[in-house]
Amino acid sequence: WITFFLNPHQSSHYPHNDNCVCKTAVLSVLQIQVIEDDRANKSSEPFTTGVKGQTPPLVTTNFQVKDQGNASPRFVRCTAYNIPCTADMAKQSQVPLAAVIKPLAMLPPDETRPYMVDHGEAGPIRCNRCKAYMCPYMQFIEGGRRFQCGFCSCVTDVPPHYFQHLDHTGKRVDCCDRPELSLGSYEFVATVDYCKNNKLPQPPSFIFFIDVSYNAVKSGMVNIVCQELKTLLDYLPRENPEADSVVRVGFVTYNKVLHFYNVKSSLAQPQMMVVSDVSDMFLPLLDGFLVNVNDSRMVIESLLDQIPEMFADTRETETVFGPVIQAGLEALKAADCAGKLFLFHSSLPIAEAPGKLKNREDKKLVGTDKEKSLFQPQSGFYSNLSKECVAQGCCVDLFLFPNQYVDVATLGVVPVSTGGSVYKYTYFQAEMDRERFLNDLRRDVQKPMGFDAVMRVRTSTGIRATDFFGSFFMSNTTDVELAGLDCDKTVTVEFRHDDKLSEDTGALMQCAVLYTSCSGQRRLRVHNMAVNCCSQLADLYRNCETDTIINFFSKYAYRSLLNTPTKTVRDTLVNQCAQILACYRKNCASPSSAGQLILPECMKLLPVYLNCVLKSDVLQPGADVSVDDRAYLRQLLSCMDVSESHVFFYPRLLPLVRHVKLDGGSLPMAVRNSEERLSKGGVYLLETGLYLFLWVGANAQQELLSNIFGTNLLNACVAFQTSLPELDNPFSQRLREIIDSFRSQRSRYMKLMVVKQEDKAELIFKHFLCEDKSASGGASYVDFLCHMHKEIRQLLS
Repeated sequence: WITFFLNPHQSSHYPHNDNCVCKTAVLSVLQIQVIEDDRANKSSEPFTTGVKGQTPPLVTTNFQVKDQGNASPRFVRCTAYNIPCTADMAKQSQVPLAAVIKPLAMLPPDETRPYMVDHGEAGPIRCNRCKAYMCPYMQFIEGGRRFQCGFCSCVTDVPPHYFQHLDHTGKRVDCCDRPELSLGSYEFVATVDYCKNNKLPQPPSFIFFIDVSYNAVKSGMVNIVCQELKTLLDYLPRENPEADSVVRVGFVTYNKVLHFYNVKSSLAQPQMMVVSDVSDMFLPLLDGFLVNVNDSRMVIESLLDQIPEMFADTRETETVFGPVIQAGLEALKAADCAGKLFLFHSSLPIAEAPGKLKNREDKKLVGTDKEKSLFQPQSGFYSNLSKECVAQGCCVDLFLFPNQYVDVATLGVVPVSTGGSVYKYTYFQAEMDRERFLNDLRRDVQKPMGFDAVMRVRTSTGIRATDFFGSFFMSNTTDVELAGLDCDKTVTVEFRHDDKLSEDTGALMQCAVLYTSCSGQRRLRVHNMAVNCCSQLADLYRNCETDTIINFFSKYAYRSLLNTPTKTVRDTLVNQCAQILACYRKNCASPSSAGQLILPECMKLLPVYLNCVLKSDVLQPGADVSVDDRAYLRQLLSCMDVSESHVFFYPRLLPLVRHVKLDGGSLPMAVRNSEERLSKGGVYLLETGLYLFLWVGANAQQELLSNIFGTNLLNACVAFQTSLPELDNPFSQRLREIIDSFRSQRSRYMKLMVVKQEDKAELIFKHFLCEDKSASGGASYVDFLCHMHKEIRQLLS
């Protein structure tokens, strides 16, 4: 029926007749094979970044990076590493030109974190005209006395203290000793000139706001938060693991009113101060609100013991939300520092107060032109509040525990605009969800982050940064302002031509992030990237990165929902993808019959991944997907990195059948994400990036069940709904290691769900089998491939 081969132009061909009769096994084996091939070819040798324009290994490959002048792909991934010389060529191909930048990414233990460069009071060396920071692309001339900027070509004098002689090749003799002259990523210690009001910053503060309304107390959330904070406060972020954290903390509880707590070290018991006039929020105390944990430990622990008791019998069901953020903002202003607010919130804020919301959930709008209103905030109140928060460096993280609609689209405005995060635990049950919530909270409090940050992306002449995606605020067209920036956040940048580029010189990008560290030091982190430029379309298509293209397309589409009907967004995605592939077919592929689908070698997976984006809950929701869930996922994706968006759209499915060995460090080879790959006699692990599923076949082997669950009775396995027993056998131990390893790779803790074949819960599991037709009407992979082929042929004819 079908043959699969590579032609000399390195294209993937899928011949089939005009009716698209395809044999799916050959079509779809690609996804797994592409990943396995990349692992086989690129995981053994380190990826060195010294060669301009080389495409890095896939995000699914484990590899080591050696920085030799370009930023590691852990910091920057591009959609293309050989970009068109002209705007016309870029327009013709429709390949997006973008970079997904993760400025503070955590590196594996075997890679060196960016070096710190301290030039003292003089500060970093910069180009006089475009203000780019010293980097490997600066060319030293006139014996080393001046340098020519690689970005704007302006010549700048080298300060006397920075002068060094050049060797016979024109390089400085100290080039290899200076990170800023030899590496793609490094940091500068910033001087007072880079600080707000020309004043060195104070260390940041963390303020915890705990909702103590009826729902929050009844669910067990209040008790869990208070108990956890007693130990978690020992793990506040710090530069030196041996030293104490300098981050100060404060505590507030609230329902319709706010309760502030004085936890000054000299007090025997904490003191509560109530602010009931929430229409004009103010801070009722200064001294004793933000404190050092070690100094006030006894008073803080006493408070955290008392809070659950104080509100145990509350009948207050209404909450406020706007005044809570205002209170935290006022506290940070009074302390003259940046910081982070942790909000633990349970319900729609309907109490009379600024930022009061009404229930506007309306399923009838889904699929209509008015659907976009569901993703827009109810009013401008929270957008204005965000602006104030960013100006102060006040980042907001929101932990939601809703039992019904809470309007995530509106409540998430401040977290998303301040570089914060939203976590959502719908129908929170202490017994079932405690582990997931506490792991998220622990990671959120401890993870490395910067405060009061500003990011700017500079480019060489010919291209410029035109659009930005992520969790931030922009008051002008160039500066990305982030009240907080943590190690998980990405900022995605789109580039456009404003002039012709040269194949000889290529194109340069420099991302500079100015931020305050958790110890209160002002720093600049710099990432540099050089890519090639081409005048032939074939060179562009040979050097694209599909996972990064999909990350960009999904962010672009999800943002478009704010102003465009969902169907239009979906059609635009399909059309652009078809144009990319049609352009390749027309200009790069060797002549072949119209009945043959031809894909570029590095875009073989574009159709399968694009179909996953189109079928996602945000763009094509099933009847059971709430408006809040869609708003939450839309916000979540806006700052995902490429590895997380990859597994989010195409989950990983691993067979755990008896003959698949789990010993050693290797994983069983994944299988296609389709129900037809599931064997009744097997057990499978599915990772979605947000959840883990253990699917147990109806005829699962008894030995397998016994090794995993300690029983060979199928019905007894479902008793282990969210965790596996710790059994003393190699299979059990290795499976739990794999689960722990998967969890450690993700920014959110993935809750495990054990699903038995033909149980009700299996419907949830099947929802993530993305190569199959979805219950909401999404096409199967094969049907979509045929549809895509038809679109391409229409464009070509």
